[in-house]
Amino acid sequence: MHVLDLGGELRFWRAAPVRPEYVTMVNLKNVPDADEPWIRYVVGNACHAEFPTADYDIVISNSLLEHVGGPKERHRLADVIHGAARRHWVQTPNRYFPIEPHWLFPGFQFLPFGARVFVTRTWPLGHRRHRNRKRAADSVAQVELIGPGEMRRLFPTSLLWVERLAGFPKSLVAIRSGT
Repeated sequence: MHVLDLGGELRFWRAAPVRPEYVTMVNLKNVPDADEPWIRYVVGNACHAEFPTADYDIVISNSLLEHVGGPKERHRLADVIHGAARRHWVQTPNRYFPIEPHWLFPGFQFLPFGARVFVTRTWPLGHRRHRNRKRAADSVAQVELIGPGEMRRLFPTSLLWVERLAGFPKSLVAIRSGT
């Protein structure tokens, strides 16, 4: 299987229990060359990339959709996904899960922008803490969670699977198995 991973990381594929024949990962950040000859890393914007459809069996995108920069860019990413392969698996955290996964703060995603910046500067949990106000504001602006309605609009021909944690809808996954 030839996989296109948009927003991927090497550690994901190194830990995978099954190895595809070939993986192309696209990400904004440059990483050291992979030691594995079956992994190719491309630096680029996944929302504006063009890939020949016949080259990939499936597109994987895990927790990228909420980071691309608003509705227009999310539609562009969905277009890239639909155009690169007949199959896809696209995961994003659910806006309506009570704990925001980047900050690990209850209801963070529903707070006004300024309050989210304040939390980013002071809250000790999560992986987006910045004491500097500008860096905190930039971090807040880089994440926009979506709900099931927008996920369905972006992937209308896909099965929408809801991953649950303690009964709450934690993540949304658009799955298209082909044709």
